[in-house]
Amino acid sequence: MDVHLKDLFSRFSLQFGSGPGLGPGSGTCLLKVDGISTAFIKSIFKASAALYRTDPWKRLRPGHLFGIRVGKNSDWNGKKQPFSCVQFIGGDGGDLGFNMFKSENDAKSMTGSRETIRVPSVELLRVTFEAESLLFTSNRKMVKSLGLEHCGNDLYPSIDVARCNSSGGIQFRNVTLEELRFVFAFMKAISMLHPLLQEDREFTPKWSRLMGFESFIETVDVQWPPEMARGWDLVAVTVSHPPGQAYEEKSSSTSSTPTKYAQPPEVELIDVKMSLSAGTRQCTMCDKEINGEHSLCCGRCRAVVYCGSICQKQHWNESHKNTCGPYKAMMEREELAMEIFVFPCIAESPCKWLESLGLHHQGMWRRMCNCYSHCPFGLLANKGGCSDLWGGLEDGEYPSDLPFSKHFRDGISSPLLLSSWSEYYTLRSLPLSSPIAAILSYPLTVYYITMALNISSKNLLLNGREVIVHYLGPEGELDWMPAFAEIGHLLNGSGNMQIIMVGPEVPINLSGTVSGINSRLRVNMIRGIYQEEAMYLPSPDVIISLNCRLENYSSWVGALDLIKSMNIPAFFTDQSEVSCANAKQVLRGAGLHITHPVSPNPFRSPVRNQGPSSNLPAYRRYSNAFVLGVNT
Repeated sequence: MDVHLKDLFSRFSLQFGSGPGLGPGSGTCLLKVDGISTAFIKSIFKASAALYRTDPWKRLRPGHLFGIRVGKNSDWNGKKQPFSCVQFIGGDGGDLGFNMFKSENDAKSMTGSRETIRVPSVELLRVTFEAESLLFTSNRKMVKSLGLEHCGNDLYPSIDVARCNSSGGIQFRNVTLEELRFVFAFMKAISMLHPLLQEDREFTPKWSRLMGFESFIETVDVQWPPEMARGWDLVAVTVSHPPGQAYEEKSSSTSSTPTKYAQPPEVELIDVKMSLSAGTRQCTMCDKEINGEHSLCCGRCRAVVYCGSICQKQHWNESHKNTCGPYKAMMEREELAMEIFVFPCIAESPCKWLESLGLHHQGMWRRMCNCYSHCPFGLLANKGGCSDLWGGLEDGEYPSDLPFSKHFRDGISSPLLLSSWSEYYTLRSLPLSSPIAAILSYPLTVYYITMALNISSKNLLLNGREVIVHYLGPEGELDWMPAFAEIGHLLNGSGNMQIIMVGPEVPINLSGTVSGINSRLRVNMIRGIYQEEAMYLPSPDVIISLNCRLENYSSWVGALDLIKSMNIPAFFTDQSEVSCANAKQVLRGAGLHITHPVSPNPFRSPVRNQGPSSNLPAYRRYSNAFVLGVNT
């Protein structure tokens, strides 16, 4: 029996010592790293705990390799990034953690079906999460003396660098301070980015246990902790899947750009399924109208429409050679269309779309086209009950102005948590043929931001307190106040919300008024420029601007300066991926760090329009299509 127990303990120690297949603990300790401060050790453990809470191992396996780039090559010793490829381990058994490799080839050569393969002379950095009782003695002392933050059920990160020698043995060493900086930046970035991975069901074999993901590449700003700032306070971190999508560095900028192609591709006959219809398209270069069935597109990215090869080559030389790469990546991303709805979701013009549904010139729908542009925002007469406000829809096709019932958490009413249109339609027992999502996109996006994206406002509402929202630049939504009543109903008897709408389009006669939409929601309207009016307003818990078009208005300069000085969480939506890319540049130019990366908004409008000269998903405009945030 003693022999059996000894053998069992040896195998247990081997399995849980310091990572799958790599033997017992290495004996390394962060306190032995040259130049490290205890403050940075605390920052490392805090970032590890934040990553652990996002649970990437729920979906990620060693076969999912990620490209990683932190800042510029010139930021690192030897003008080279310490690591370029990362894999998550433990999702299919063994210790949870991740490995960092110097190249994608190293990662592939060391990735086995169940454990890490020992390859001579290949080095990898390992971060594994281990119970305190299994940590090396020096690490246990460090954890207790510094009061470090734990992960989950008293787990702590164990960080070392392992190298297999020619005889098959494992040699360990401590990480360097520079390698730790790289690890810190990666953990902060991947915590925000891995939830954005979209499953690719079409190309995942049914027999495969490995979930397939669509191609992904995103850059997010990571804040260095104060003890590691070194003269700058943030760094751009790019994560890609698969690793081959890594950006090339641009010598004149701190940011990165996708690979440029040297020669123009051949033009191809366009797939009419990409267009709104087989009707008229427009050449990107000369604006010539073309029959949709005979229009051509770039043979590489398939995003840009041409009348012929002459215009295509001219456009290539002028600008498209710099954008073909990113356009190709955008074309390969997930389509934003929401296939759950059964009403027409393509609008060649707002009037035609409304007419097709029998909604033109009725109720709140009047603000969705230009027929009433002569009437200032907020002054369309909306009288009568719900049937008049949602004119043209039958009973049961629009939400009743009544609170929800029988929705409790632990026997107590609390705000309802929503993550998709299908959940909302089910909750309200609405048919998917109802087009109300086109209007409700505004109030439900506000609710989604305050209840899902912004933790501080969510906690206030869950504790029954009031959340103050500064809502910047309202326009058409000023005529949709009855639709905003749904926010009060979704609060479900817990907490209150005050939305203060500030913008130059607020009518003079409505400025300063307070509308009690219902018992849980109040809306104040203020006419003016935000930076001039903010000092007279109650301090916000969150700032929101929908369909913001940051690059189009000079008045945003002062507002963004104020948002930076206030350090209040702020979220912005826009209609296309291109608009969001421009918005990111505007925000960074204002010194704001993008802490919530650009991501599809689950409560975007399902109705889209598309420019006649582009097939690009980025130009398929959906109201509130994407959301990004700062100061979160």
